[in-house]
Amino acid sequence: MSIAVLGAGSWGTALAVLLARNGVPTEMWGHDPAHMGRLARARENVEFLPGVPLPESLGLSADLGAVLARAGDLLLVVPSQFFAQVLEEVRPALRPGSRVAWATKGLEPETARPLHEVVREYLGSDVPVAVVSGPTFAREVARSLPTAITVASPDDAFARDLALALHGPTFRVYVSRDVVGVEVGGAVKNVLAIAAGTADGLGFGANTRAALITRGLAEMMRLGVAMGGERETLMGLAGLGDLVLTCTDDQSRNRRMGLALARGASVQEAEAAIGQVVEGVGTTREIERVASRYGAEMPICHAVYRVLYEGFDPREAVRALLSREDAQPERR
Repeated sequence: MSIAVLGAGSWGTALAVLLARNGVPTEMWGHDPAHMGRLARARENVEFLPGVPLPESLGLSADLGAVLARAGDLLLVVPSQFFAQVLEEVRPALRPGSRVAWATKGLEPETARPLHEVVREYLGSDVPVAVVSGPTFAREVARSLPTAITVASPDDAFARDLALALHGPTFRVYVSRDVVGVEVGGAVKNVLAIAAGTADGLGFGANTRAALITRGLAEMMRLGVAMGGERETLMGLAGLGDLVLTCTDDQSRNRRMGLALARGASVQEAEAAIGQVVEGVGTTREIERVASRYGAEMPICHAVYRVLYEGFDPREAVRALLSREDAQPERR
């Protein structure tokens, strides 16, 4: 089994390093030749994952056609707004028998489609697919700190092969067939992390954070089940686990976006300071669309949408959430 990791940001680099350390023949592609040249010279991703040496066995390239000609399976780790574009470039060069996985979290911009539907549109229904998700920070994975994730695929053999490729002494992989549930968890948690970061930045305290996480999980489950996912998946690593991680640790770019909004920064100022794509900003807009499409009540995600896209005051947004109707039944 050989794998081409498409995407040379922090998470793509961490997964490529993990695979190469596990002895899997791995090549990492990035769209920027200058960036890939710096990685090749330094044998380190100084911009996005500093302090982590790249294994000598890890191949690096900015030539997508050449990478695809050598690759067995693909693992896409690009921001959701570039996901379809990369698939379009992959389609004509995809080798027969190649399988496609992704570790991107989010929905397709404008259409709000889950990413497995985008993959099917571009690559057809015969290509085995899988999604990789869970509570993971790139730096901790690269430092070999204990981590557990979920690989979901309708193809049991691909799920097993990918799990074995990723598995290591400090990296535990669980398999699932619930692609929809895993995708919904990975998308919604980013929006909720912005909410939690905003509340913490405003000084609302641990009680508020716990309420946002708990009721945010209810929103995640509501949408996930409506879209065909399983409640058990959203109570696991790809749902609750990822939600707790991103809402409580400042390594999360989405949480840091919320903290910046609480300080009065604009979205553009916050993104510039963070220095990487903040997936939850675009995903908030798509969750607003898909929640309406499925009739899923998601007041926390809607409040984040109002703050990001309608200029609603963050402090009033949090207060409005907590002052909703009294004696609400705790529905999930």
